[in-house]
Amino acid sequence: MKCLVTGAGGQLASSLVDRASPSIQIDAMGIDQLDITNAVEVDAAVDHIRPDVILNAAAWTDVDGAESDESLAMAVNRDGPAYLAEACARHGSRLIHVSTDFVFDGSGTTPCRIDDPTSPLTVYGKSKLAGEQAIQERLGAEAVIVRTAWLYAAHGQNFVRTMLKVMSERDHIKVVADQRGTPTSSTSLADAMWQLLDCGATGLYHWTDAGEATWHEFAVAIHEEACSHDLLDHDVEIQAITSDQWPTAAHRPHYSVLDISRSEEILGRSPRSWRQELVDVIRSLAATEVQGPAK
Repeated sequence: MKCLVTGAGGQLASSLVDRASPSIQIDAMGIDQLDITNAVEVDAAVDHIRPDVILNAAAWTDVDGAESDESLAMAVNRDGPAYLAEACARHGSRLIHVSTDFVFDGSGTTPCRIDDPTSPLTVYGKSKLAGEQAIQERLGAEAVIVRTAWLYAAHGQNFVRTMLKVMSERDHIKVVADQRGTPTSSTSLADAMWQLLDCGATGLYHWTDAGEATWHEFAVAIHEEACSHDLLDHDVEIQAITSDQWPTAAHRPHYSVLDISRSEEILGRSPRSWRQELVDVIRSLAATEVQGPAK
C-alpha cells in the first residue's frame, strides 16, 4: 500500500511514519515539498505518487495566531483539506484527516459525542470545522475524519515540551485549572489512524487517550514524571489559576473531553490512560536528554 503523509516534520506526521507497518510505502511531505494550500501542487503530488491513501497531518495549529490571521488559518485548515479531497476523488485515493475538539464550544459537562452540535468559539475551531465540511462535501462519508484533543509528543512544539522548558528555568509557574480535556500522545493517535485504515472505517470518529484532566493537573503530572526520570533537578510550585487570570486571544473551551465510544467499538479496544502515555513520552525524552520545545 502506498501512502502520502502530509505535514512531515510535525509531531503527528512523525508518529505516523514511525508507527507504520514495514509493508507500507510512505511518502512523507512537509510544506517545502507540498503546500496543501496550492491546488496545483496537491494535484501534481497525488498524480505523481498515486497513493492508495492520504493521511493529512498538515494543519495550522496556532490557536491564538489564527485570531489575527483568519485567511491563513482558513487556507491551511479549510482549503488544503478541500484540495486533498478533490485530488482523492479524482485519483481514487482514500483520505484520513485529523480535526479537533475545538469544533465544540465546551459548554457541556459530559464527553462530546460525534453527533453533538458543533459551535466553535475560535477562528481555529471554525477553520477546522470548515475543513471537515469541505471534505464531506467532496467525498461524503467515504473519508475518515478523526477529531482529537490536547496532542503532544516527545518531539515538536507542544504543552509537554513547553512545560519542561519553563520548569527547567523557574521554580514557580501558573497554569490554568478551569479547562478540562484529555491529553493525547501522537503515538496513540497514529496507532488509531492506522487501525482505522486497516479495518476499512469510513466517516467521523473521536480518538483521545483515556481519562481527563485540567491543564494544571497535566502540568503537575509532567513535573512529577520529569523529576522521577531526572529531567528536572528541582521542585516547581505550580499555581492553579483561572482562564480569566491568563487571558489569551482565543477563548478556549472549558470542557472538551471527547466521547470515543464509536472508535473503541470499531477498533475493538480502548486507549491507555493519558498518564500512562505521558510516562512513555517522558521516558523517551529522558533517554535522548531532550528538553524544551522544538525550534
